[in-house]
Amino acid sequence: MTGIITSGEKHLVLVSGRAHPKLAEDVAKNLNIELLPTTAYNFANGEIYVRFNESVRGCDVFVLQSHTSPINEWLMEQLIMVDALKRASAKRITVVSPFYPYSRQDKKHLGREPISARLVADLYKTAGADRLMSVDLHAAQEQGYFDGPVDHLWAMDVLVDYVKTRVSLDEVCVVSPDAGRIRVAEKWAAKLGGCPLAFVHKTRDTTRPNVAVANRVVGDVQGRTCVITDDLIDTGGTIAEAVKVLLASGAKDVLVAATHGVLSGPAPERLSKCGAREVIITDTLPLTDEKKFPQLTVLSIAPLLAKAIREVFDDGSVTSLFDGVA
Repeated sequence: MTGIITSGEKHLVLVSGRAHPKLAEDVAKNLNIELLPTTAYNFANGEIYVRFNESVRGCDVFVLQSHTSPINEWLMEQLIMVDALKRASAKRITVVSPFYPYSRQDKKHLGREPISARLVADLYKTAGADRLMSVDLHAAQEQGYFDGPVDHLWAMDVLVDYVKTRVSLDEVCVVSPDAGRIRVAEKWAAKLGGCPLAFVHKTRDTTRPNVAVANRVVGDVQGRTCVITDDLIDTGGTIAEAVKVLLASGAKDVLVAATHGVLSGPAPERLSKCGAREVIITDTLPLTDEKKFPQLTVLSIAPLLAKAIREVFDDGSVTSLFDGVA
């Protein structure tokens, strides 16, 4: 049977939705297996059909889907895949969502708003998922939304290892794009040899999506190479403004490092013209040609996902992959 690792009486199976086939193939290659053959297509009215072409009875199945646009379609496809696996008697089903859908709707800012990230967790559970795996959740509390084990993976080491090859550690400064990301920036600074920290003070209009204003830098960035860290880049407005403020405040150079490259709408143009030397992301989400620009570097997240999947399958420690940070 393809797509299976056998360990004693256990059988590992990796299946993938249609959102980001390249990532799924890379994860399978790192696991030294093939993806389970799957039939998936849309009916004329938009309904999704999924069928697995081989038996999954008694298997430990990992369902990988990247939640890019159109996010609702890919979320629905993943839920249908989980349901199909449950009805096909899979022993354990782990949802692998590198970029967790609706992760920015993790709390109520105003009255009569939903907490959509919690709703997504409930949908996964209702569909039949036993476990959830994701990379760099937008808010740590989202680990508590799912009624079952959650493996929260960090892309920090992947990004830090690359950044170390691009900067001089004696002149680097880690910059959080807002006060809410300071704790993550502190971890970055520790991994970069205890370098200085700064953050960009910004204001956000909660009635307007993707709108924030970078006001000033808190911290000394004069003559330093600044590394802005964030979990995701969507329209690029916040990051682009932060880069400009840092350069205006005397920064020698600016790099941007983020896990998820959503890169909606004007993001590529904004980021290519903001003055950043390099924008570094991972491939948790697929990138079409129109989203690429000269300063963009994309790192593979597949080895990390494969290691985590293997640890879960072997009943090992996912936390050990992050030196106790998980």
